[in-house]
Amino acid sequence: MTMDDLKTKIRHVPDFPRAGILFYDITTLMQDAAGFRAAIDSLSLPFKNQSIDLVVGIESRGFIFGAAVADRIGAGFSPVRKPGKLPSTRVTATYALEYGTDSLEIHDDAVKKGQRVLIVDDLLATGGTARATTDLVTGLGGEVHALAFLIELVALNGRRKLTGHTVHAVLQY
Repeated sequence: MTMDDLKTKIRHVPDFPRAGILFYDITTLMQDAAGFRAAIDSLSLPFKNQSIDLVVGIESRGFIFGAAVADRIGAGFSPVRKPGKLPSTRVTATYALEYGTDSLEIHDDAVKKGQRVLIVDDLLATGGTARATTDLVTGLGGEVHALAFLIELVALNGRRKLTGHTVHAVLQY
């Protein structure tokens, strides 16, 4: 399946969540068995045999893709969540949004010192969420091997917040 084939399986929803935004709805891709398999393959293949210890998936669609990638490459999985969702002791990173701030959390024992970590999410936009996640992982002593995204919105230049890290994007818009 080509990348153009994958793009045809993603529904475009204009003016969601607000006017002027074109939302790339990946639920239609995930509903298609061959498309979902190809997406997971495309996220996983560059990291096979890379000695990745742990995949960290960002809430919420990063859980779906990250867990499948972890299984494919033989790594463990840890979630990064919005505040108040994790039951044990956790660390928090706060990051800037267009209007205000948001935060993400990870259990304080989710990443062991020296573990090689692959961060996975569905979308790289402005890079704030991904940057906060890299800060959480490195703050716990993990080594961010790379970040992998199904979609990158190139015009929003999220890679600039990830300078010094390897970034893999399956699809670019």
